[in-house]
Amino acid sequence: MRLVSDLVVYVIVAVAVLVLGAVGWFGLVVSRRRQPTEAPPVPTEEAVEAPVEAPIEEPAAPTVERPAPPEGRLARLRTRLARSQSSLGRGLLAVLSRERLDDETWEEIEDALLTADVGVAPTQELVERLRARLRAEGVADPDWARATLREELIALVDPEMDRGLRVDGSDGRPGVVLVVGVNGTGKTTTVARIARVLVAEDKSVLLGAADTFRAAAVDQLTTWGERIGVETVRGPEGGDPASVGFDAVKRGVDEDVDTVLVDTAGRLHTKAGLMDELGKVKRVIEKQAPITEVLLVIDATTGQNGLTQAKVFAEVVDVSGIVLTKLDGTAKGGIVIQVQRELGVPVKLVGLGEGADDLAPFEADAFVDALLGD
Repeated sequence: MRLVSDLVVYVIVAVAVLVLGAVGWFGLVVSRRRQPTEAPPVPTEEAVEAPVEAPIEEPAAPTVERPAPPEGRLARLRTRLARSQSSLGRGLLAVLSRERLDDETWEEIEDALLTADVGVAPTQELVERLRARLRAEGVADPDWARATLREELIALVDPEMDRGLRVDGSDGRPGVVLVVGVNGTGKTTTVARIARVLVAEDKSVLLGAADTFRAAAVDQLTTWGERIGVETVRGPEGGDPASVGFDAVKRGVDEDVDTVLVDTAGRLHTKAGLMDELGKVKRVIEKQAPITEVLLVIDATTGQNGLTQAKVFAEVVDVSGIVLTKLDGTAKGGIVIQVQRELGVPVKLVGLGEGADDLAPFEADAFVDALLGD
């Protein structure tokens, strides 16, 4: 009887365990069925993180300079010229102011003028005029010496010469300026400085880099042009200079440019072949437009050698004007007088320093006043 009772209890406990397990399982299933199934969230455009790219920096536009007007440059450079040249003037004034002027004194005056590269003929002419005036006027004091010497020097420099730059063309074509000279005179820099003068006068300018055998000269001219907003026509290194000159002037005609400035190779005047080539450049350019100005650049420090160069270039390309560079680096400013006498061509521009605007129109009165330290 006890065994049956124990068996009954066991059965009841087992049934209870099974019932509780079934109830728990059923509740879990129902709970899962009632819970909504959620789809994974779809990322929106805002939620998608775009790759971060570095901002693209636009290259800064080159700053275009506004060159100084010629008037301001001349006033500034006059003082610089006076510092380099006034030793000649002071020496002459000191001698002329003596109470007694004998032959030995006049020889001192001649030596001073010759040392300054005035030249033999102009020196003799000046001394004769001074002696004649002294005899006629019978005066020898500082005021007389200064006034008389100033008048005679101005006469030698010849203020009547036409020193204007012919930079304007005709018949709708541009003015064409051909710049020539030997290596080392500052020719490429002079071309750039002339461009600055013209831009300051509100003229449109185009540069022709016909010095094709010297890549540095082409790059230098291009850089100078970019500074003032002027384009440069260039060709392949070692290419035909005449072709570059032709293309530059043709483009100047097509674009209605006021002035085309053509830089040529710095040719040695002793090499006939190179000089013939320079003549070819001139002839080819003139198939597009007449050359209105041929400027010969001379280093004032070269003295008589510069005069020899001038003569040879004048025979090849009909030089119409002289540019004297480095005039502030020498006391030989008398070359102005001599080169004009020998060629019959005026000095039109003078370079006085290394700055971008250190080029000024030549004026006879201002030059003589600088010689005398006034």
